[in-house]
Amino acid sequence: MEALLVNYVEKSLEQYMRRNAVFLCERLYAEFPSEVNLQLLARCYLNNNQPHSAYYILKGMQMFQSRYLFAIACLEMDLFCEAEAALLPVKDLCAEVPNGAAVQYLLGIIYRDTDRKNKSIEHFRKTLSIDPLFWAAYEQLCMLGEAEEAAVCFGDATVPCVQEHYLGNASSCLLIADTDHSSDSSQRFGLEYLSRSHLKQREGNNIRDICENNHGGPILTGAVRQSKNSCCSTSFSSTPSPVPTQISDVAPPPLVRNIHLCQSEDSLRSSTQARRKFACDNESAQIRGSLFFDSGLRRSARLAAGQRSLNTSQGSENKAKSLHASTKLSSETCSSTFCQGKLLETYEVAVSELETYEVAVSEFGATSSSLSSTTDVKSIQHEIENTKLSSFISDSATIKSGISDTMKLLRTLGEGYRHLCMFRCKEALNVYQKLSSKQYNTGWILSQVGKAYFELVDYLNADYAFSLARQISPYNLEEMDVYSTVLYHLKQDMKLKYLAQEMILVDRFAPQTWCAIGNCYSLQKDHESALKSFQRAVQLNSRFAYAHTLSGHEYVIMEDYGKGVECYQTSLHVDARHYNSWYGLGMIYLRQEKFEFAEHHFRQAYQINPLSSVIMYYLGTTLEALKRSEEALEMMEKAIVIDNKNPLPKYSKAKLLVTLGKLNEALEILEELKECTPRESCIYALMGAIYKRNKKYDKAMLHFGIALDLKPSIVDVAKIEAAIEKLIIPDEMEESL
Repeated sequence: MEALLVNYVEKSLEQYMRRNAVFLCERLYAEFPSEVNLQLLARCYLNNNQPHSAYYILKGMQMFQSRYLFAIACLEMDLFCEAEAALLPVKDLCAEVPNGAAVQYLLGIIYRDTDRKNKSIEHFRKTLSIDPLFWAAYEQLCMLGEAEEAAVCFGDATVPCVQEHYLGNASSCLLIADTDHSSDSSQRFGLEYLSRSHLKQREGNNIRDICENNHGGPILTGAVRQSKNSCCSTSFSSTPSPVPTQISDVAPPPLVRNIHLCQSEDSLRSSTQARRKFACDNESAQIRGSLFFDSGLRRSARLAAGQRSLNTSQGSENKAKSLHASTKLSSETCSSTFCQGKLLETYEVAVSELETYEVAVSEFGATSSSLSSTTDVKSIQHEIENTKLSSFISDSATIKSGISDTMKLLRTLGEGYRHLCMFRCKEALNVYQKLSSKQYNTGWILSQVGKAYFELVDYLNADYAFSLARQISPYNLEEMDVYSTVLYHLKQDMKLKYLAQEMILVDRFAPQTWCAIGNCYSLQKDHESALKSFQRAVQLNSRFAYAHTLSGHEYVIMEDYGKGVECYQTSLHVDARHYNSWYGLGMIYLRQEKFEFAEHHFRQAYQINPLSSVIMYYLGTTLEALKRSEEALEMMEKAIVIDNKNPLPKYSKAKLLVTLGKLNEALEILEELKECTPRESCIYALMGAIYKRNKKYDKAMLHFGIALDLKPSIVDVAKIEAAIEKLIIPDEMEESL
């Protein structure tokens, strides 16, 4: 019963029938209370999104696997201290939870979420040292800004480590076929640990046991309990077989051979049982002959011959009906010799497993008694397994080549992702271009490409990349919050609405979905609804830093700077490298004219993302407000080098040059800007001021007039009109502007 329930629980978990798994496993634990079954019940709870249930049943358990599952439940409930205590060694124990890389990764997550960055980095690196294919650990290191080069983590030096793990696991799977699991498997979990090759071997052994069982004793297999219709009886003799022995509550071992059912002395002495024994002896000899002496025929021919020989014996009509019923998997009758009514399938498996054995028989003309010898069967089994092992070893070169190709792919992906997390977006794009078309044209890669273009403020290419990602994997919501921001900057109202609706259909409980909805409302100037959407994203995932940042942006638009500061600080508490929040805080302090605080926060953002022309521009603007013109000019020049298409740094550089008295250089920059952005009134206003200082009043008046025609803001209109009135007073030009 225990093995049956365990098998069905595992089957339900594999088929994602979680509620069924929970129900059956609760019955299992009630009938057979043990910590191993408790672990299985905890797995069912975790799969059914019930971490609290797993938490309460595993609390206080000391087995390694119990502590590991308890830590998983604690992480789901944000109980970091208890999760850490479960994963770390206890005083009474001398070993950690034996899950290797997974334990190190979970400890890294715990330390990351509890603001212990150095320990987090240490455990993520240990994870990669144990398992070089643990991509999630490298991903976390990249996010923390502490990842080594991908050539180190996924280099050629890691190939032997991966090869050792792979070949070791595969070799152990082969060796399992030579091991008798009769007692060990039943004591642990039962049927779920049996591999396909092991099941085939068991079926083959059952056929051999039939041939060896010259006394007609019934055979029981571990598969008897796999279905509730399997415990039936079918007879091959002319008289009905006795009622089968009642199945006890104790689970049978997976493989039981040549077990004779206990019979009373009276039944053994009866002539009826003697006739049954004689019939079974004849039947066994006929089956043995059809299996081992017709190896030259096709399988169908051998089966047909076996059936004909059975039909010519006593009770041919009853046996033909029984064979027909067993072929159709009838649940009404089942032989005590062949359970589950799968005779033909067992024949097929046995013949395929004993192909080498039959060839040897046909060549040397061995007798049936010698062929049924247990020693010969075992020797043939060993030869078959040795052949498999030798062919496996011969393929080791192919395996090594496959591992090398896998590590090469991870090196490329890792290097591109590391560059992107360090905001070296152009380098990341160049690395991703090296991927094959199969890998490049996937949702994850195209989303990373779109994010790289977004960081480069190339919104058109970002839109194109994200659109391709949506076409390839419309179910993937990762980085779609960034895509919604791209559409927000492009003012693509209809496209943003359509994206938000599609994301709602995919997963309405994803924080990315509500960020897209919030951007949609914000673009429509409905900032209250936008803020509610961003707060909903925070409720769904409190560690989603971008949702906190977008909430802060909305508060800034609504001029609620106090709550904006709180949102930005919460975002930084979740992710200290989220430079958008540092930038947002700098903008608030810049508007409040707290220039020292603004400089500090802009510099923090600049250290994280040193290649953002926007951050450089506002840092330069802050330095200009602090009357540090030389530093401001240097920062503007860096911003221009990074992004030559951004007009703001060029305009600010021209203003700084005017302040420093370099009028001709400033005029050259403004002439260039006029060609790129001909409808910016501030450019013409500054050119008019320069011409006024050069005493070219006609040109000054012309440019002031053009600036007014471009309909500037009310504040700029007042400044331009004041400058026109004072054309003959050059000393007051700078103050009026």
